[in-house]
Amino acid sequence: MTDLSKVADPTLPDALRRVAANLKLLALDVDGVLSDGTLLFSAEGDEIKGFNILDGLGIKQLMSAGVEVAVITGRSSPLTERRVLSLGITHLIQGREDKLVALKSLVSELGLEVDEVAYMGDDLPDLAAIEYAALGVTVPNAHWYVRAHADLCTQTAGGHGAVRELTDLILEARGDLTAALESYRLKEQR
Repeated sequence: MTDLSKVADPTLPDALRRVAANLKLLALDVDGVLSDGTLLFSAEGDEIKGFNILDGLGIKQLMSAGVEVAVITGRSSPLTERRVLSLGITHLIQGREDKLVALKSLVSELGLEVDEVAYMGDDLPDLAAIEYAALGVTVPNAHWYVRAHADLCTQTAGGHGAVRELTDLILEARGDLTAALESYRLKEQR
Protein backbone atom coordinates (compact mmCIF):
# COMPACT_ATOMS: atom_id res chain seq x y z
CA MET A 1 0.00 0.00 0.00
CA THR A 2 1.27 3.48 -0.83
CA ASP A 3 2.11 5.76 2.09
CA LEU A 4 0.36 9.01 1.22
CA SER A 5 1.73 10.81 4.26
CA LYS A 6 4.73 11.69 2.11
CA VAL A 7 2.61 13.49 -0.51
CA ALA A 8 -0.46 14.73 1.34
CA ASP A 9 0.07 17.85 3.44
CA PRO A 10 -0.48 16.67 7.03
CA THR A 11 -0.80 20.29 8.19
CA LEU A 12 -3.81 20.97 5.96
CA PRO A 13 -6.62 21.98 8.33
CA ASP A 14 -9.51 19.52 8.55
CA ALA A 15 -11.95 22.23 7.41
CA LEU A 16 -10.02 22.72 4.13
CA ARG A 17 -9.74 18.96 3.67
CA ARG A 18 -13.54 18.67 3.99
CA VAL A 19 -14.02 21.49 1.45
CA ALA A 20 -11.61 19.78 -0.97
CA ALA A 21 -13.50 16.48 -0.61
CA ASN A 22 -16.74 18.19 -1.69
CA LEU A 23 -15.42 19.92 -4.83
CA LYS A 24 -17.07 19.44 -8.21
CA LEU A 25 -15.25 22.21 -10.12
CA LEU A 26 -11.67 23.43 -10.22
CA ALA A 27 -11.19 26.64 -12.19
CA LEU A 28 -7.66 27.67 -13.11
CA ASP A 29 -5.93 30.82 -14.29
CA VAL A 30 -3.23 30.30 -16.93
CA ASP A 31 -0.32 32.76 -16.72
CA GLY A 32 1.42 32.26 -13.39
CA VAL A 33 -0.56 29.09 -12.58
CA LEU A 34 -0.57 26.68 -15.54
CA SER A 35 2.51 28.47 -16.87
CA ASP A 36 5.25 30.25 -14.95
CA GLY A 37 3.91 33.61 -16.12
CA THR A 38 6.73 34.27 -18.56
CA LEU A 39 5.60 35.40 -21.99
CA LEU A 40 8.09 34.73 -24.74
CA PHE A 41 7.75 36.08 -28.27
CA SER A 42 9.62 35.02 -31.39
CA ALA A 43 11.11 37.59 -33.76
CA GLU A 44 7.99 37.12 -35.88
CA GLY A 45 5.81 38.00 -32.89
CA ASP A 46 4.60 34.45 -32.21
CA GLU A 47 3.84 33.78 -28.55
CA ILE A 48 5.62 30.90 -26.84
CA LYS A 49 4.38 29.49 -23.56
CA GLY A 50 5.47 26.52 -21.46
CA PHE A 51 3.11 24.17 -19.64
CA ASN A 52 4.13 21.60 -17.04
CA ILE A 53 3.39 17.99 -17.93
CA LEU A 54 2.82 17.10 -14.25
CA ASP A 55 -0.08 19.55 -14.13
CA GLY A 56 -1.61 17.99 -17.22
CA LEU A 57 -1.72 14.48 -15.80
CA GLY A 58 -3.09 15.78 -12.50
CA ILE A 59 -5.89 17.55 -14.36
CA LYS A 60 -6.72 14.37 -16.28
CA GLN A 61 -6.76 12.34 -13.05
CA LEU A 62 -9.06 14.87 -11.40
CA MET A 63 -11.47 14.85 -14.33
CA SER A 64 -11.43 11.03 -14.31
CA ALA A 65 -12.50 11.20 -10.66
CA GLY A 66 -15.55 13.28 -11.66
CA VAL A 67 -14.35 16.83 -10.94
CA GLU A 68 -14.93 19.37 -13.74
CA VAL A 69 -11.96 21.54 -14.69
CA ALA A 70 -12.22 24.98 -16.25
CA VAL A 71 -9.69 27.53 -17.43
CA ILE A 72 -10.46 31.24 -17.03
CA THR A 73 -7.81 33.59 -18.36
CA GLY A 74 -7.51 37.30 -19.01
CA ARG A 75 -5.53 36.77 -22.19
CA SER A 76 -6.59 35.06 -25.40
CA SER A 77 -4.03 32.63 -26.74
CA PRO A 78 -4.16 29.87 -29.35
CA LEU A 79 -1.47 28.08 -27.31
CA THR A 80 -3.73 28.02 -24.27
CA GLU A 81 -6.61 26.74 -26.37
CA ARG A 82 -4.41 24.00 -27.80
CA ARG A 83 -3.20 22.91 -24.35
CA VAL A 84 -6.70 22.95 -22.86
CA LEU A 85 -8.15 20.92 -25.74
CA SER A 86 -5.29 18.41 -25.53
CA LEU A 87 -6.20 17.79 -21.87
CA GLY A 88 -9.89 17.31 -22.64
CA ILE A 89 -10.98 20.38 -20.69
CA THR A 90 -14.30 21.55 -22.12
CA HIS A 91 -14.65 24.82 -20.21
CA LEU A 92 -12.27 27.47 -21.61
CA ILE A 93 -13.02 31.13 -21.01
CA GLN A 94 -10.42 33.46 -22.56
CA GLY A 95 -10.04 37.23 -22.67
CA ARG A 96 -11.83 37.79 -19.38
CA GLU A 97 -10.35 40.16 -16.80
CA ASP A 98 -13.64 39.93 -14.86
CA LYS A 99 -12.83 36.45 -13.61
CA LEU A 100 -15.37 36.48 -10.80
CA VAL A 101 -18.20 37.24 -13.26
CA ALA A 102 -16.93 34.48 -15.58
CA LEU A 103 -16.65 32.01 -12.69
CA LYS A 104 -20.12 32.80 -11.34
CA SER A 105 -21.59 32.37 -14.80
CA LEU A 106 -19.91 28.97 -15.19
CA VAL A 107 -21.02 27.85 -11.73
CA SER A 108 -24.60 28.78 -12.62
CA GLU A 109 -24.37 27.08 -16.03
CA LEU A 110 -23.14 23.86 -14.40
CA GLY A 111 -25.82 24.03 -11.67
CA LEU A 112 -23.25 24.02 -8.87
CA GLU A 113 -23.15 25.65 -5.46
CA VAL A 114 -20.23 27.86 -4.44
CA ASP A 115 -19.20 25.34 -1.77
CA GLU A 116 -18.39 22.91 -4.62
CA VAL A 117 -15.94 25.27 -6.35
CA ALA A 118 -12.19 25.83 -6.13
CA TYR A 119 -10.32 28.57 -7.97
CA MET A 120 -6.55 28.89 -8.41
CA GLY A 121 -4.98 32.17 -9.48
CA ASP A 122 -1.94 34.31 -8.86
CA ASP A 123 -2.61 37.99 -9.46
CA LEU A 124 -5.03 40.78 -8.63
CA PRO A 125 -7.55 39.98 -11.40
CA ASP A 126 -7.94 36.55 -9.72
CA LEU A 127 -8.49 37.86 -6.20
CA ALA A 128 -12.29 38.16 -6.20
CA ALA A 129 -12.65 34.66 -7.71
CA ILE A 130 -10.24 33.27 -5.08
CA GLU A 131 -12.28 34.88 -2.30
CA TYR A 132 -15.60 33.70 -3.82
CA ALA A 133 -14.65 30.04 -4.20
CA ALA A 134 -15.06 27.61 -1.33
CA LEU A 135 -11.36 26.84 -1.78
CA GLY A 136 -9.31 29.78 -3.03
CA VAL A 137 -5.79 28.70 -3.91
CA THR A 138 -2.67 30.55 -5.01
CA VAL A 139 1.00 29.86 -5.64
CA PRO A 140 4.16 31.10 -3.89
CA ASN A 141 5.07 33.28 -6.90
CA ALA A 142 1.71 35.09 -6.65
CA HIS A 143 1.34 38.74 -5.76
CA TRP A 144 1.69 39.14 -2.00
CA TYR A 145 -1.82 40.56 -1.61
CA VAL A 146 -3.35 37.54 -3.32
CA ARG A 147 -1.32 35.16 -1.11
CA ALA A 148 -2.60 37.03 1.95
CA HIS A 149 -6.24 36.42 0.97
CA ALA A 150 -6.13 32.85 -0.37
CA ASP A 151 -7.24 29.85 1.69
CA LEU A 152 -4.22 27.89 0.56
CA CYS A 153 -0.87 28.54 -1.09
CA THR A 154 0.89 25.62 -2.77
CA GLN A 155 4.51 24.86 -2.00
CA THR A 156 5.25 24.52 -5.71
CA ALA A 157 5.47 27.59 -7.96
CA GLY A 158 3.03 28.19 -10.79
CA GLY A 159 4.08 26.52 -14.02
CA HIS A 160 6.26 24.04 -12.12
CA GLY A 161 3.67 21.54 -10.88
CA ALA A 162 1.55 23.68 -8.54
CA VAL A 163 -1.67 22.51 -10.19
CA ARG A 164 -0.59 18.89 -9.72
CA GLU A 165 0.03 19.59 -6.05
CA LEU A 166 -3.54 20.87 -5.79
CA THR A 167 -5.09 18.04 -7.82
CA ASP A 168 -3.30 15.48 -5.64
CA LEU A 169 -4.61 17.25 -2.54
CA ILE A 170 -8.19 17.20 -3.88
CA LEU A 171 -7.92 13.55 -4.92
CA GLU A 172 -6.50 12.63 -1.51
CA ALA A 173 -9.31 14.49 0.30
CA ARG A 174 -11.89 12.65 -1.84
CA GLY A 175 -10.25 9.29 -1.16
CA ASP A 176 -9.31 8.90 -4.86
CA LEU A 177 -5.55 9.48 -4.81
CA THR A 178 -4.43 5.95 -3.97
CA ALA A 179 -6.42 4.48 -6.86
CA ALA A 180 -5.14 7.19 -9.22
CA LEU A 181 -1.53 6.44 -8.26
CA GLU A 182 -1.81 2.66 -8.04
CA SER A 183 -3.27 2.47 -11.55
CA TYR A 184 0.25 3.20 -12.88
CA ARG A 185 2.01 0.44 -10.97
CA LEU A 186 3.17 -2.82 -12.47
CA LYS A 187 0.22 -5.17 -12.12
CA GLU A 188 2.03 -8.50 -12.54
CA GLN A 189 4.86 -9.81 -10.41
CA ARG A 190 7.95 -10.81 -12.37
